[in-house]
Amino acid sequence: MSFLPDVKVLCETCHGARFNPETLAVTWRGKSIGDVLQMEVDEAVDFFASMPNISHPLQLLKDVGLGYLTLGQPSPTLSGGEAQRIKLVTELSKVRDDVTRRGNKVPHTLYVLDEPTVGLHMADVEKLIHVLHRLVNGGHSVVVIEHDLDVMAEADWIVDLGPEGGAAGGQIVAATTPDELVRLGTHTGVALAPVLAR
Repeated sequence: MSFLPDVKVLCETCHGARFNPETLAVTWRGKSIGDVLQMEVDEAVDFFASMPNISHPLQLLKDVGLGYLTLGQPSPTLSGGEAQRIKLVTELSKVRDDVTRRGNKVPHTLYVLDEPTVGLHMADVEKLIHVLHRLVNGGHSVVVIEHDLDVMAEADWIVDLGPEGGAAGGQIVAATTPDELVRLGTHTGVALAPVLAR
């Protein structure tokens, strides 16, 4: 039967709300658990504003460009980039923004992200960059494998691989700051120059 498409049928009892009527009868601020699970993160941030333990992770989801996801969205429906950003939010929820925590012996963490901007709108890339800066400002190290020039322009250090793609690549062409990479005139440096000029 694997050649046939999936068929989904709504439950006759809950009509897709995922809970029995007794559970759905319980509400908070006029919303049942079924209503809450249908909320987008953007709406849920405001709804749970009075509860920091809930609103903080929701705000982080919004900050990394995932405000459009619903709270009850099944994990198999997430793209690779969405799943990666949810993992990033999981880590960020453990980190406070204040740099003063460094003095309190907060462990240093190395974050390695593989193209976290894939599928993001330019406005959401900007949000993600702010989140990455928060990690660095919190005393952590962030390594990003990325082709997005806006992310590269914000880096402290770039390891440029090339000089070409495929069999003609794979060598370290430069390991330096973004400004110096532009000065060296590598392929990446040439592409990065107009972004740094903004």
